[in-house]
Amino acid sequence: MRRHVLSMIAVAALALAGCGGPSSDSLQEAPAPVPGDSSSVEIGGALRPSAKDQASTGRQETVTGQVAITADDPVAVGRQIVDKVDSLGGRVDQITEQPGSDDQDASSSLTIRVPADALDRALDDLRELGEVTSISVTKSDVTMQSQDLDARIGALTASVSRLQGLIASATSTADLIEAEKALSDRQGELDSLTAQQRSLSEQVALATLWIDVTTTDAERPGRGPDNFWEGVVAGWHALLSAIKGGTVVVGALIPWFGFAIAIALLVYGAYRLRRKSKRAPGPTSSQAPERDEAETQ
Repeated sequence: MRRHVLSMIAVAALALAGCGGPSSDSLQEAPAPVPGDSSSVEIGGALRPSAKDQASTGRQETVTGQVAITADDPVAVGRQIVDKVDSLGGRVDQITEQPGSDDQDASSSLTIRVPADALDRALDDLRELGEVTSISVTKSDVTMQSQDLDARIGALTASVSRLQGLIASATSTADLIEAEKALSDRQGELDSLTAQQRSLSEQVALATLWIDVTTTDAERPGRGPDNFWEGVVAGWHALLSAIKGGTVVVGALIPWFGFAIAIALLVYGAYRLRRKSKRAPGPTSSQAPERDEAETQ
C-alpha cells in the first residue's frame, strides 16, 4: 500500500514538472530582422519604429517672424542685413529704402529668407546691428499637410505608371485615346501637387522674416516734451506748422475768391442797370397839352 502511494506521488511530481518546464514555443528565438528592412523591428514584444520611420514621421514646421529695429542710419543697417543674409546662405525677397528728408525720417524694410536651423544666429546678428525693439516669431505645424501631399503624389505616380503601361499595350484607337486623356489629367494633377510639395518644402527649409528699421531720432507716438525748453521748441514748431498750413489753405482759396468776386460784380452791375432803367422819367399827361400849346404859338 505504501509502495503504491509513493509511486502515485512520483507520477504526479513528474507530471507537474512537465507542465512547468519551458515549452518549445517559449524557447523559440524571435526571427532576426532581414538586412535592409526599414520597417519596424520587434524588440521585447513591442514594436519600435526604426530610424527611417522616425525621420519620415518627424515634425515639420514653417517659421515666420517680424522684427523691429532702431538705428542711427537705417539705410546702412538694411544693407548690412543683406550681407548677413548672404553669409547665412539665405536670400532677400524684398527691400525698400527711404532716405531721410525734412518731412520724413529715414527707414528701411526687408523681407528675408534664412535657413530655419540658422534662425537664432540671424536674430543674434540683427541685435548686433541696432536696438531690437520687438521680435515676433510664429511656428506652424505642417506635418499632416506634407504627409498628405506625399501620399497623393505617390498614388498619382503609380496611376501614371499604370496608364503608361496601358498606352503601351493598347490594341485599339479608342482605348489609346481614352488612356492618353486619363494620363494627361493625372499628369497635370501630379505636376500641381509636386509644385505644392516643393513650395512647402522651401517654406519649411527657409524661415521668413519681415524687418523694419527706423531711425532712433524718430519721435515715438504719444511722446511729449520733457521740460520747459522742449515745450517752447514744440510750441514754436507747432506755430510754424500752423502758419504754413494756413498759407497753403489761403493760396488754395484765392482762385475761388477771385471767381466769387467776379460773379458778385456781374450780378451787381446787372442790378444797377435794371434800377437805372426803371428810374428814367417818361412824358406825363399834364406836360403834353403845354407842349402842344407852345408849338401852336
